[in-house]
Amino acid sequence: MPDRKEKLVLKYLCKVCSGKKTQLISPHQIAKEVSNKIVLSISEIDEIMASLSLQNYIDFVVSDSKNGYYYCVKLKKKGQTYLADDKKQKKAMLMLVLRSMFLATVSFVFGLILKAIFK
Repeated sequence: MPDRKEKLVLKYLCKVCSGKKTQLISPHQIAKEVSNKIVLSISEIDEIMASLSLQNYIDFVVSDSKNGYYYCVKLKKKGQTYLADDKKQKKAMLMLVLRSMFLATVSFVFGLILKAIFK
């Protein structure tokens, strides 16, 4: 499971690399995109990209150019379904919390009714 930094980078990659296309992305683009939530250095981005690759979310190759280097990124199957899986997981967690709150409320009301009956 990706940590917070990896999730931010992976969400950005999922948006940019929609479909099965390979996309050229610079580490500076990634840093700029996630900068409003967290500050990442280029070395951290390199580590995150390697980690996401090891976790089977992406395939990437580093490509040199005049203006620095770029990642040639392609989402793997797990990466392509990440946004939908993340949404399902959040929905399941919300349903669990709501169900727990409902059951606690019902239990409380039932306790009050029993207390009133046997008083």
